[in-house]
Amino acid sequence: MAQRTLLIVEDDREIRALLADFLGREGYGVLAAEDGVAMDRILASARPDMVILDLMLPGEDGLSICRRLRARGGMPILMLTAKGDDVDRIVGLEMGADDYLPKPFNPRELLARIRAVLRRADGTLAEPAPRNRRVAFAGFVADLDARSVAEADGPLLDLTSAEFELLACFLERPKRVLSRDQLLDWTRGRSADPFDRTIDVSVSRLRRKLSAVSEEAALLIKTVRNGGYLLTADVRQL
Repeated sequence: MAQRTLLIVEDDREIRALLADFLGREGYGVLAAEDGVAMDRILASARPDMVILDLMLPGEDGLSICRRLRARGGMPILMLTAKGDDVDRIVGLEMGADDYLPKPFNPRELLARIRAVLRRADGTLAEPAPRNRRVAFAGFVADLDARSVAEADGPLLDLTSAEFELLACFLERPKRVLSRDQLLDWTRGRSADPFDRTIDVSVSRLRRKLSAVSEEAALLIKTVRNGGYLLTADVRQL
């Protein structure tokens, strides 16, 4: 596999250098920027495989940058935050980040998160995929290999990598109650923190994008009290 390139956007020079050195030794190509302006200069001529984005930046903050990056394409984003508050995590995910990691962090955990996000972006699920990877459900067609979802004979839905991965879990297990812990393990590649509410945020975002198609589509993912979530639609392989 070709070398993966990571773009680090971090204003602390020492942290930026340490991350660049560590990730470089792990076999990644590394680009580094101290703020949004420097990042834009790099992106004018390079297409990294993933962005590691600090929340607290001088000038344009990480949330604004995350929103801009998400608007221009599906490049995975891992957000670093100096705060561990749920609010920071949730807002970052709402802006389109695929994962988050509060500072201070163990570099090995960062490496594990990077690998997990890149696997998700490549379409590697935690469980073996069925042979037929194109399915129809409730007026939509999903291609689990191409990682696309569209209305039947209609436009594609603009889903982030994390949102698509969550939907894929439901499509492969329709009409089954899936707990938050299961969804975290399958989509984020790590053991679930009992207080981690990111699945709830991702479900909310996914429902909102489905609701833009129809009110009925917004009801496809049902909340099961004290259980988790389930996909109510029939899923048919094509």
